[in-house]
Amino acid sequence: MPLSLSVLDQSTIASGRGPAAAIQETLALAPQVEAWGYKRYWMAEHHNSAAHAGSAPEILIAAIAATTKRIRVGSAGVMLPHYSALKVAEQFRVLEAIAPGRIDLGLGRAPGSDGRTAYALNPQAGTAADNFPAQLRDLMGWLGDGLPEAHPFRAVTASPAVETRPELWMLGSSEYGAQVAAFFGLPYCYAHFITDGAGGEQAMEMYHQGFRPSAHCAAPHAAIGVFALTAPTREEARRLFAPRGLWRLWRDQGRFLPLPSQAEAEAYDYSPAEREHVERLASRALIGSPAEVRAGIEALAARYNAREVAVLTPCHDATARADSYRLLAEAFGLGALAQAAE
Repeated sequence: MPLSLSVLDQSTIASGRGPAAAIQETLALAPQVEAWGYKRYWMAEHHNSAAHAGSAPEILIAAIAATTKRIRVGSAGVMLPHYSALKVAEQFRVLEAIAPGRIDLGLGRAPGSDGRTAYALNPQAGTAADNFPAQLRDLMGWLGDGLPEAHPFRAVTASPAVETRPELWMLGSSEYGAQVAAFFGLPYCYAHFITDGAGGEQAMEMYHQGFRPSAHCAAPHAAIGVFALTAPTREEARRLFAPRGLWRLWRDQGRFLPLPSQAEAEAYDYSPAEREHVERLASRALIGSPAEVRAGIEALAARYNAREVAVLTPCHDATARADSYRLLAEAFGLGALAQAAE
């Protein structure tokens, strides 16, 4: 079976353009990647962030679902401990009414923010993460599995009552998410772009070995989320990586800032240690010509025993970002595969 490619979009805020532009760029990119043959378009959730504008993926999903026809649209993910499971179930039932059979509900346990913001979102944030499995059980119940007989809210129905249901995914960057996905029998996506692979193979092995078949998945279905950037030449791709490299340096220093411009990245006065850090990041990243990036993605997917790859490509130049997705789609022959599936 050919490897499926999807898009992961954080609505990254670019220096000099601002958060409103980041949202507009997300809305503009989705129909393009649909035309190029990508399978899914996933939006991340971040709060109180100067780096990412996507604080409400469910709203972006609605907007994109209404302006596309084929591509699956979803969250990567909804951070469930912030919310009521019933409210999330109702939101995604509404989304299914907008785009029946095209909605993905990717779930995460991490806060996607700092501790203070987590408490602002949910005053019970101190214990909410510990209740994640019970929340997930309730969410699955309200989406169609049914709540346990003794559940205090068993008589409560998540509305609207629609015929289809979102495809549930568990997301994670540690062994915890892999264990939860395996226990509940859900597809699992490992966030390689967060950890650069540290612990990823162990988490994926734990998922495959512990998987329990369910009505959602008869067998393990694994994906990975990766950072990848391509251009017509390796040299151009490496040049375009400079803003991302500087942004990652800042992130690793605990500074979450807008994605710098090409000029800002090239003018930055790196210390020797910072220069070495960025070079190390670049050496592990999927950057290069389309053929090189395709080979890197395929090798990584094989290493993780993953059937799907969600590609994250933050790039200060919006046109170069779109070109990267187009070139990658051409390298994988996505357009031809999409036509054959129709």
